[in-house]
Amino acid sequence: MPSIFNKEYWAEVRDGFRTATPQGSSLSGGNNSIEMNSSFITEKRSNSLKEDNVMIQTTSSGATKNINGTSNPNDSNMLSKEDIDGSNLNKDLNIRHLLTLAVGGAIGTGLFVNSGASLNTGGPASLVIGWVIVSTALFTVINSLGELAAAYPVVGGFSVYMTRFIDPSIAFSINLNYLVQWLVLLPLELVAASITIRYWNDKINSDAWVSIFYTVIGLLNMLDVKSFGETEFVLSFIKILAIIGFTILGIVLSCGGGPVGGYIGGKYWHDPGAFVGHTAGSQFKGLCSVFVTAAFSYSGIEMIAVSAAESIDPRKTIPVAAKRTFWLITASYVTILTLIGCLVPYDDPRLLNGSSSVDVASSPLVIAIENGGIKGLPSLMNAIILIAVLSVANSAVYACSRYMVSMAIIGNLPKQLGRIDKKGRPINATLVTLFFGLISFVAASDKQAEVFTWLSALSGLSTIFCWMGINISHIRFRRAMDIQGRSLEEMPYLSQVGVYGSWYGCIILFLVLIAAFWTSLFPVGSSQANATTFFEGYLSLPILLACYVGHKFYFKNWRLFTPYNEIDLDSGKRDIDLELLREEKKMEELALKKQLILR
Repeated sequence: MPSIFNKEYWAEVRDGFRTATPQGSSLSGGNNSIEMNSSFITEKRSNSLKEDNVMIQTTSSGATKNINGTSNPNDSNMLSKEDIDGSNLNKDLNIRHLLTLAVGGAIGTGLFVNSGASLNTGGPASLVIGWVIVSTALFTVINSLGELAAAYPVVGGFSVYMTRFIDPSIAFSINLNYLVQWLVLLPLELVAASITIRYWNDKINSDAWVSIFYTVIGLLNMLDVKSFGETEFVLSFIKILAIIGFTILGIVLSCGGGPVGGYIGGKYWHDPGAFVGHTAGSQFKGLCSVFVTAAFSYSGIEMIAVSAAESIDPRKTIPVAAKRTFWLITASYVTILTLIGCLVPYDDPRLLNGSSSVDVASSPLVIAIENGGIKGLPSLMNAIILIAVLSVANSAVYACSRYMVSMAIIGNLPKQLGRIDKKGRPINATLVTLFFGLISFVAASDKQAEVFTWLSALSGLSTIFCWMGINISHIRFRRAMDIQGRSLEEMPYLSQVGVYGSWYGCIILFLVLIAAFWTSLFPVGSSQANATTFFEGYLSLPILLACYVGHKFYFKNWRLFTPYNEIDLDSGKRDIDLELLREEKKMEELALKKQLILR
């Protein structure tokens, strides 16, 4: 028996994604203490490392082979299985942390400020319809993610799923597009934060505030993952409190409880109207523009899969966190937007008075408060917007660094970016992300708006591409399971909507892409084609296609999809004892029934 301090020993006895410890003992080293946990009873301990469970294999010629099927005969330092499974990352994130990480990335200026522009172009009915329909598609994405991430809690999550279950070239193009989104988001949010500060003081150079925020964000991301999760929990909790507070206030104002205004109810749904435009065509175009904004506003909710390799007991935490995240974020958006539609008419000129996308002057929440005659709250709302912006920036560094690790593991980025330090931090990837964040120092330049407009255009549709990729991964995974004769009983969690739900989500997202094409080429309020707005909204598609074709030529992989019988269903999967899993599920069902009876 090899020494317990030998790396090969741990590779052989790893149970699922979590480093194992000999029964009845614990191993302490450095800053980490590893010990057996009864919640992992369903995982089998393996005495040997099976070849089909190793994502980086050795070919007969001695060359290494990575997950996307390409051989690297000269690469003797490929990433280890610990890097792939995330075994050397700290497993400290629970349901609360996963939920707040997703909230941190998904609830920001899209809700607090940018929703005003959607109200102005679509009207209150379009606002509610657009977000509800997109949320139904998002529900299928969350379920697909929950099923795959619970079974394969690997670093980066869906970047690996798309590579394995769809095609390496498709995965590369989507992954790179998605990574650019997070890279651009960090400097964009730092500049937004400096603009928000101008509400109180416009004399200080914007770069001074950028320096402060950049340093704080950098230090937070140098903490261990549990400390980072607690920080994000506090920031997200403040946003949730603000949403609850405005919900109560909005109901009071709508019922006539404010100092001025009287009873409002559904007044603005009749005058000026529920939809913007005088013809059915113009009203439908306004609705389509809201679809696009709604899809972008939900971006970040998929972060629960990015965090899967750092979570405690993924079989339980990932599905629960996924469902709670969906309901929390969707309920927040739909509730607030419904109230906004009742409290602010879509033709209010203040909706377009903001100097930027984070200017509190154009926030429909602030306008609703001002219409109710309440003084002093705009300053408080500006502070909440500042916290929301910094929370998104904080989440951007986390998501981007973990996604870099995942792409390095599957061979899309240099392998050095996949290394994890002794404290369980992807230090190289974090430093690269922070280095890209230095672009934020264009805040003092008069060209900063133009710079970020085109930087954002590089990955403008990345969220939609990513969500479609997740659902297609789930569809092909289920088909591969069927063709290879595998039972769904070995899955720790199954999607509530199944394969048909994933198909529905793909169809809705495809329709959103069509709507984005139309409203980008022919902006709302114009009947003429506009090349500038088209490329601002659709530049990411040609870039995506260029990356796809380039990857095909480079690796000479001419297959459209990976054949079902060649899809790897074992690498990175938690090894499950089916009998114990069934017993554990029965116990959970009995416990749930007892709770219902007691109620």
